[in-house]
Amino acid sequence: MSQAKPLRVGIIGAGGIAAKLHLPDLVKRPEFKVTLVSGRKESRLKLLCEKFDVPRLTHSYDDVLADSNVDAVIIATPHPDHVSWGMKALAAGKHVIMQKPLCGDMAEADAFVAAAEKSSNVVLCMPHFQSVIYAIRKAVRDGAIGKVSGARSRTSHGGPEIYYAEIADFFGEKLDASSREGLWFYDSKKAGVGALFDMGVYAVANLVAALGSVVRVSGFAATLSKPTDLEDAATLLLQMESGALATAETSWCDPARTWEISVHGTVGKFVCGKDGVLTKWTPTSYTREDSPPRSDVVETGPGAGHLHEHFLDCVRKGI
Repeated sequence: MSQAKPLRVGIIGAGGIAAKLHLPDLVKRPEFKVTLVSGRKESRLKLLCEKFDVPRLTHSYDDVLADSNVDAVIIATPHPDHVSWGMKALAAGKHVIMQKPLCGDMAEADAFVAAAEKSSNVVLCMPHFQSVIYAIRKAVRDGAIGKVSGARSRTSHGGPEIYYAEIADFFGEKLDASSREGLWFYDSKKAGVGALFDMGVYAVANLVAALGSVVRVSGFAATLSKPTDLEDAATLLLQMESGALATAETSWCDPARTWEISVHGTVGKFVCGKDGVLTKWTPTSYTREDSPPRSDVVETGPGAGHLHEHFLDCVRKGI
């Protein structure tokens, strides 16, 4: 049996997420071949091509869409441009990986969903879920902790400038107040949305993936320390379709960084932190408050695999 040809990938946007997430993983996988990368900066494009063995570069995103040697496109632009290029990629007949957040406008989101539903190509909108989320979802559906009463997810970090400092190091660029590279996140006219869409998308997506749909939302947003009129911290209260109540928290003001989720039920709970270890806690007594709970580490399994692995699987299966 002949081996399947590699999926040929073009990247739109030669910035940090392409350099930090997509290219380092794709070059390790023989099932993929990155054939073309596009972006604004010549120096970045040349560095990416050299470091990750990409044969061609272009400053034109349209070149990527018109290229017959590109089967799939990764949309890795700043988020205000995600939907426009994603819809053009679908119209060009390409499979699409859409970097998060999709956008900050509901009409844009609806338009993209409609285009994706009409297309015969695969669309993967990030975030991609870790195996622990799949494990929690299955256990909850199996009734492992009884009826879910509440949940909490927090995803936060120290802000875009912390992320972009590492990107500047990668590209050998200067990042300071005069360059402003990457700090468009703080400009409400350019970014449109703040920490809730940038980092809070992970917390909300984790809760929805694990527990199902949301029927009601309320919340608070604040600007605490960053140089912006956008929110740099936010907390949402979500009423799930099941009736359970959940909170999604995020912030750009958490340099110690947080990734955690907990799901609480009538006979036990699941807790997972940044180390990725999922622990199930159950009471040793349901009638004595001071009886210590029991903790057991839960094997999470592979889930859907890595982002690109999962995407390729969907493309190969046509789903």
